[in-house]
Amino acid sequence: MKPRWPMIALCISVLVASAPSAAFPTKDEYVVIADNNQKSTVPVDTTEKPRAPIKLTEMRVRSEVALRYARTSVLTHVHNPDARPQEVTFRMLLPDTAFISGFTMILSGKSYKAYVKEKEEAKQIYTQAVSQGLGAAHVATKARDSNHFTVSTNVEGNTTAVFDLRYEEFLVRRNGLYNHAINLHPGSFVPKMEVVVHIKESQKITALRVPEVRTGNEVDATEKDAQNSKAVIQKSTNEKEATVTFTPDLTEQRRLAQIYAEKTKQKSSSEKYIGYSSTEEENDEDATVLGQFVVQYDVERTNNGEILVNDGYFVHFMAPTSLPPLSKYVVFVLDTSGSMMGRKVEQLRSAMEAILSDLNPNDYFSIVEFNSDVKVHELKEADEEPAPAYSHYSYFNTRNTPVTLVPPSPATAENIAKAKVIVSRLNASGGTNIYSALEVAFNLVRKGTRNENETDVSSTVATTTDGVSTTAATTKKTEKIEKELEPIVIFLTDGDPTVGETSTARILSFITEKNSGDKRASLYSLAFGEDADRAFLRKLSLRNEGFMRHIYEAADAALQLHDFYRQVSSPLLSHVQFLYPEKQIKEGSLSRNKFRTINAGSEVAIVGQVADDATEITPQVNAFCGNDDGIGRKRYEVSQKVIVPKTKDEHLPLERLWAYLTIKQLLDKRDAADDSKDDSAEKKALAIALKYEFVTPLTSLVVVKPEETNAVDVESVDNLRLPPPYFASGNIQPLALDAAHFPDALQVEDDMDYGFETTRTTTPIILTTYATTTAQLESYHLEFFEWTSSLLNPFKDTLAFNDNGTEVILKLSKDDDPPKADGGDTECSNSTSAVGASDSAASVCVYLTRCHAARSITADDYQKSYCVVDNKYAGVCCARADVDKTP
Repeated sequence: MKPRWPMIALCISVLVASAPSAAFPTKDEYVVIADNNQKSTVPVDTTEKPRAPIKLTEMRVRSEVALRYARTSVLTHVHNPDARPQEVTFRMLLPDTAFISGFTMILSGKSYKAYVKEKEEAKQIYTQAVSQGLGAAHVATKARDSNHFTVSTNVEGNTTAVFDLRYEEFLVRRNGLYNHAINLHPGSFVPKMEVVVHIKESQKITALRVPEVRTGNEVDATEKDAQNSKAVIQKSTNEKEATVTFTPDLTEQRRLAQIYAEKTKQKSSSEKYIGYSSTEEENDEDATVLGQFVVQYDVERTNNGEILVNDGYFVHFMAPTSLPPLSKYVVFVLDTSGSMMGRKVEQLRSAMEAILSDLNPNDYFSIVEFNSDVKVHELKEADEEPAPAYSHYSYFNTRNTPVTLVPPSPATAENIAKAKVIVSRLNASGGTNIYSALEVAFNLVRKGTRNENETDVSSTVATTTDGVSTTAATTKKTEKIEKELEPIVIFLTDGDPTVGETSTARILSFITEKNSGDKRASLYSLAFGEDADRAFLRKLSLRNEGFMRHIYEAADAALQLHDFYRQVSSPLLSHVQFLYPEKQIKEGSLSRNKFRTINAGSEVAIVGQVADDATEITPQVNAFCGNDDGIGRKRYEVSQKVIVPKTKDEHLPLERLWAYLTIKQLLDKRDAADDSKDDSAEKKALAIALKYEFVTPLTSLVVVKPEETNAVDVESVDNLRLPPPYFASGNIQPLALDAAHFPDALQVEDDMDYGFETTRTTTPIILTTYATTTAQLESYHLEFFEWTSSLLNPFKDTLAFNDNGTEVILKLSKDDDPPKADGGDTECSNSTSAVGASDSAASVCVYLTRCHAARSITADDYQKSYCVVDNKYAGVCCARADVDKTP
């Protein structure tokens, strides 16, 4: 289990290669590995003696926030006091929503500037540079939730290296506040440290808080949290600008590091945070972790929204605050499969108790529990004796055998109390029947929102003994649901589908088709822990009017669940459309302008380009909002008129905000689409990213050597497999990283491999590999398969290698019993050579450890004889005589 830090996070660290090893990051990593390829002009004493340690002398962070758009620069000075060259590693943990927009290194007085190139072009540049023996640099990203940026380079003796990294992000409003966070993990105490956040908004800043430096493992700070006494806040007279300055001296840095270390050690031993474990070396690294510096703010606003125009671009903000919430129908779909057993299900029970208390009196709800079976709970169960723990339900669902659908329950105090009793009895067992659970959820939405001319409504719900009058009242309530309730599905799971329909592609197709038409509901997916398929859940939510969040398996998981629910539990506007006259907006420039809901505490932003001859913008907003009585809903319409200014305001970054949001939404569109769809969204996103020099999943950084035309880089870290002459091995130590934990998205969705360090060297090319220990091989029962160490990724439990340009990733098992394919071993058909007996025609595909002959092969041999067991495990084509052979 590898939790992560809150998504708006920045980690900064500079470490020498010989520093004590700590744990590894577990997000996608941008890596630059470079050498200035310059011969030192300073005489070097060749006498062996200890090297004077690298010193981090200065760190300055500057964030300019204008209209919620933050542009951040991190400037770091690292001094090598030794006469000999030493390698230094610069590292940052970026917000998952950020795009790198610039990077420069100054080494020995010469500048290395990075440029953004399309990935394929960057690969070609890299290949050419390596073939010519030029100094190598490497910058990589694969997924949208990339976080880590690492630079390794040699620093000449008695010189100072300067690193300047810049990135940009749009601050999302959550629970009524914008959060801007900077994680301070310098790797050593810094004589000069300064963080400055300058905020400039078009409206008055109504709230501005700087909580005490936090560990980063918590949910967003509230007004109840202690404030940072060392942060200096300066506000302008017009209340639209503010500057926050934080300059912790060495005494304050030690205090913060001690607090962080104490809080880290208080975590349960069962929590495996990113970059943290119980080893002494990793605990030592905590000694210089200061924590997370956070600035929270909000601005004055009205229900009508705000439109700003500058230099041919506009942004339209909408965050209604004083509207009554719409009544809603919430279907909670809760995974209680066997993998939820223990702490997870306890946290689920705790979170649901708090969430049920947050329901409004005019809301309705249903509780769907699923494991191998699916059940819609009836509130009358609270008055009955509880079922035996870990028993399966008799309500098994298939596509042909529907589950008994129980009518929605009004959120009265009595019903909420009964629901809490039912939730308190949740126990974990069985498999994971995702398709059936979601099918039942959307059947509930449709049945709970039946049209009033469907006369069978009353007969399906008239289950009481009070006669006709009760049935009529229930029918009336059901008809009201169709007219007035906003349907929401909250779906929580911690694993992959293992029962019923197990194809995620078919589940996506079936459920998206099921959730269509006028009764379409918003689907919010919660990926609980590391085993949930976040890429699948993200796509599922994107296709169904919602989004996915990662709930990290940590002590505060219940708080994470409750905090997420608060973000989506109060819809203020429904079926929202932002309409702009065609003649006023450039064709194809408008960002997303239709939203199923806008929730309390959130905000939407629409951006676009103004037509060349437009003198004004006159948008119209159409939606539904709640009535003051809290029961019905009414039309919501707002018309505005904004004059297009003739002068340019240099302080309004509307063009870059347009580019940023457009790329993000195009990538969402790409990720939500079927694989067979056209790639127009991706092509458009790539063109914008290249124009504005954003590092995205479609682009890479290329570091150009001073006074040379060649450059290097550039692909995903987990795809980096260099030719033999350049592949470094032996004496590789893991890169020391922070104890990071943050609640995705990215989403991300798509995680990469991580945890790299380079050898100490003065040769032009500095390369990377994993550090593999005997203990790690033993954990996979591979102690007799030493050749696997060069292919092993211990952080993803996989073997990875390149097969004719295709990255092959094969799963490893730590179980005592090796995996076997359903239906028995199958004959091999895809290998060029089998392992063992000479008769390759008699070979079968078996899990690696079952083939005795595979112990004596090489990594190259395996790449010619590998196969896949049960669609995911590392197999090998093995002669039948060598399968399960006793040594």
